[in-house]
Amino acid sequence: MVMILLVWLWVVRFIVEMVRVCGAGLSCSLQGRSVSESLYKEGDVIIGGLFPVHVEAPLPDRAFTQIQHGARCQGVNLRSYRWLKTMIFTVEEINQDPALLPNVTLGYLVADSCLAEGTTLSAALALVTGQEETMSGAECSGAPLVPVIIGDARSSASIVVADTLGVFDIPMVSYFASCACLSDSRRFHSFLRTVPSDVFQAKAMARLLRLLDWTWVGVVAGDDEYGKSGVQLLLKELENAGICVDYLEFIPKSYSQSRIRRIVERIQSSTAIVVVTFAIVPDIKVLLKEVVVQNVTNKQWIATEAWSTSILFFDPAIRSLLSGTIGFALRRADIKGLGSFLAQLSPVKQPNEPFVKDVWEEIFGCSLAQDWQPLSKIPKCTGLENVEKYGRIYTDVSQLRVTYNVYKAVYAIANAIHNMMACQPGRGLFEDGECPDVTQIKPQQLLHYLNAVNFTTPVGELVYFENNGEPSASYDIMNWHVDESGAVNFIQVGQFDSVKGPGQELNINLEKVPVSVCSASCLPGTRKAVQKGKPCIKCPERFWSNTDRTRCIPKVVEFLSLQDNMVIVLTVLSVTGATLTMTVLATFFHHRDTPLVRANNSELSFLLLVSLTLCFLCALVFIGRPAPWNCMLRHTLFGVSFVICIACVLSKTVVVLVAFRATLPGSNLMQYFGPIQQRVGIFICTLVQVVICLFWLLLAPPLPTESAGAELGARVILQCTVGSVVGFVLVLGYIGLLAVVCFLLAFFARKLPDNFNEAQFITFSMLIFCAVWIAFVPAYISSPGKYTVAVEVFAILASSYGLLLCIFTPKCYIILLKPEKNTKKNMIAR
Repeated sequence: MVMILLVWLWVVRFIVEMVRVCGAGLSCSLQGRSVSESLYKEGDVIIGGLFPVHVEAPLPDRAFTQIQHGARCQGVNLRSYRWLKTMIFTVEEINQDPALLPNVTLGYLVADSCLAEGTTLSAALALVTGQEETMSGAECSGAPLVPVIIGDARSSASIVVADTLGVFDIPMVSYFASCACLSDSRRFHSFLRTVPSDVFQAKAMARLLRLLDWTWVGVVAGDDEYGKSGVQLLLKELENAGICVDYLEFIPKSYSQSRIRRIVERIQSSTAIVVVTFAIVPDIKVLLKEVVVQNVTNKQWIATEAWSTSILFFDPAIRSLLSGTIGFALRRADIKGLGSFLAQLSPVKQPNEPFVKDVWEEIFGCSLAQDWQPLSKIPKCTGLENVEKYGRIYTDVSQLRVTYNVYKAVYAIANAIHNMMACQPGRGLFEDGECPDVTQIKPQQLLHYLNAVNFTTPVGELVYFENNGEPSASYDIMNWHVDESGAVNFIQVGQFDSVKGPGQELNINLEKVPVSVCSASCLPGTRKAVQKGKPCIKCPERFWSNTDRTRCIPKVVEFLSLQDNMVIVLTVLSVTGATLTMTVLATFFHHRDTPLVRANNSELSFLLLVSLTLCFLCALVFIGRPAPWNCMLRHTLFGVSFVICIACVLSKTVVVLVAFRATLPGSNLMQYFGPIQQRVGIFICTLVQVVICLFWLLLAPPLPTESAGAELGARVILQCTVGSVVGFVLVLGYIGLLAVVCFLLAFFARKLPDNFNEAQFITFSMLIFCAVWIAFVPAYISSPGKYTVAVEVFAILASSYGLLLCIFTPKCYIILLKPEKNTKKNMIAR
C-alpha cells in the first residue's frame, strides 16, 4: 500500500508539472526539475536513460526530494555503470555514422535509478519534464526534453514508470526488464524491450529439466514482480512437463536473516538435488552467503538470465559451491571498440563527471576524498591506476549480454528516427499517409516508428519488435566450470531459440548430469510403496499441500469479508453515512416550511438526500463473497445512484445561475427551468446511465472469477471482473462528465450576491468529488487482489461524504443552531 501511495503522489505531481508548463503570459518555466546524478550531452534529439548505477536508494521519506535536495544513493554496481557507458558509446558511434542519421546529432540525458521503484520514477519524471529553462509560449506546447527513455533494468521499476509515462505515450525501451506482465500491450502500450519475456525462459527451463530427467526439484524466487511472475509461469510449465516441486520459497526484500536461514535449511533438508532460481543478483547473493554458512553442498543450481553470468558479484567461497551450475544467458555479442572506450575512464581527466569518483573507488578499493587521512584504513587513490588491466567487471567485455541489449535499444531508436526522416509525404504511418514533424520529435510519433523498426545491427543481428513490443527469444545455456584457484569459466553447452519452432527450440550437450528424481526406479524383484511423510499424490483442485507436504489442505480463499478489520471499518463508515443522511433528510422534512429549506429547492434537496443514502448503502454490495447477482448489481447500483445525485446537484446549480439572470430587466428565463423541467432533466440524465448499464449487463456483464494470490498457488482471490472495460469506463466517465460540468457552473456562480449562495458549497463538494475519483484511477489499476475492491469502496464513501458534508452541513448549522438566521429577510439581505 505504501508503494501505491508513492505512485499516486508522483502521478499527481507529474500531471501538475505537465499542466503548469504553459502558464499565462508569453513565457513559461519547467520549474527547475534538474536531474541529479546524471550525464547530459546536447543534441538534436535527446535520448533518456535509466541505469541502477547505485544499489541502495535514500530512505523512503527522502526518496521524493532527492532530485531537489541532493540525497545520494549508495553502493556502486560496476556492471550497471558499464551499461550506462555503453549507451553513451553507442550514441557517439551513431553520430559518427554519416548514413544512419545525416544532419541529426543524438544527445543523451542519463540518470541513476538506484535500484528502487521510487527513485526510478523520480528520475524518469525528471527526464521528461526537463531541466531549468525558460521558453517562449509557442514552444511550450511542444514535445518534452526527452521523447524516449532506455530503461529500466528491473521489472518492478519498469512497471511503475511504464504505467505513468504510458498515459502520455512516452515510449520506453528496456534492456533487462523481462517480466511477462510487461507483455500486456493494452496496459503497457508504450513499452518495448530488447530482452525476451520470461514466458520463454520458463518454457526453456521446464524443457531442460524434462530433457535431463530432473523430475523432483525445489524452487526459490525473489519477492518482487520478476520473481513472482516468473515462478507463476514456471510452475505452470513444470506441471505440464510432469515435474514435481518439493518446495517453493521466496527471498524477502528485507533480507531477514531468520527467514533466509529457514529457506536454506529447507533447501538442505530436501531430497531434491536441483534448485531452480528466479531472482535478481542481490537476492541470490544474500541466499548464497547463507548457503556457505550452512555448508549446503551437492545441489544442482539452475540460474536465470539475471545472474547466470554474474560470477564477479560473488565471493570465492560462493563460487566453489556453484560449480556445475546451469544458467540461461542472453545472447552474447562482441561490440567493436567498446573495451577501449570503457578504459578511458579517469578521475583526473573527468574530475567533475558524475559517478566517476564512486566507480573508481569501487574498482580499486581506495579513496579519492580530498580530506583523506594517512591513518585511514582505506588507501588513497592516485587517479592514475590502470583501469584497463584491473577494471574488474566494468572493463570485462567477454560476456556482453545485457550490454548488447542496451546497444540494440539505442540503435532501435536511431533507426526509428531514420525512418521518420526518410518518410515521403503520402506514405507515412499516420492518417492519410501523413509524415511526422522531424524538427521536433514527438513521443507518440516516435512510438509508432519504434514498433515498426526492422534493421540489422553492426554485429549482424536482425532486430524487430513483435506486435506487443517483444523481441524474439534466444538464450545461451551456460555451464559453470570452477577450477582449483576459484576461477570460473563459462562453457556454452546448448541454446534455446524460439524462432526454430515447437520441439526444435532446445539443443543441449552435457556429458554427465546428476540425478534428481522423487524416488529411484525399483530394482528387479522390488516394488514401490508409500513412504510416511513423503508426497505421493497430487492435491485436487482448490487444495494445497501443507508445510510438511504430508496431506492436502484447502487453499485460503480471499475476498472482502466482514471478518477483516478493514472491511469492518468500511461497513461502519457506510452505515454511518447512510444514517447521517437520513437524519439530515428528517431534519429538512421537519423544517420544510422554513425559508432556508424552501430557498434551496426542497424537492431537489429531498431527492438528493435519498440518492446520497443509496450511494452510501451501495458500498455494502461490494462486501462479501462475489456472486453473479452482486457482481452485476455493484456497478449498476453505484452508477445510477451517483448519476441521480450529481444530476440533482447540477440542477440546483443551473437554477441558481438562471435565478440571478432572471432578475435582469427583460429576462424571462425561469419559465424554462421550473420544477417540471428540473424533473425532466434529472430523468434524462439518469436514463442515459441506465441505458449504458443495460448494454453493459447484456453484452459483457461483470461476473465472479478466481485468481492466484501473492503466495502463489496457496491462496485463491475471489473478485468480480468488470466484464467489459468499455462499459466500466463509460459508467465512470459519464459520472465524471456530469461532475465536471457541475463544478464549472458552480464555480462561475460562486460570487453571485446572496447571503446563502449554495453555489459556493457545491463548488467545494464537486472539487472533493473530482479529486477523489482522479486519484481512484491509478490506485484501482495498481492495487492487488481484494484491495482493488477496497479502493473502489473507499472512493464511493469519500465522495459521498464530501457531497453530504459540503452541501448540507452549513444548512443544518443554521437550521439547528442559528434559527434566528433562518428568515426570508436574512436570505435576501444582500
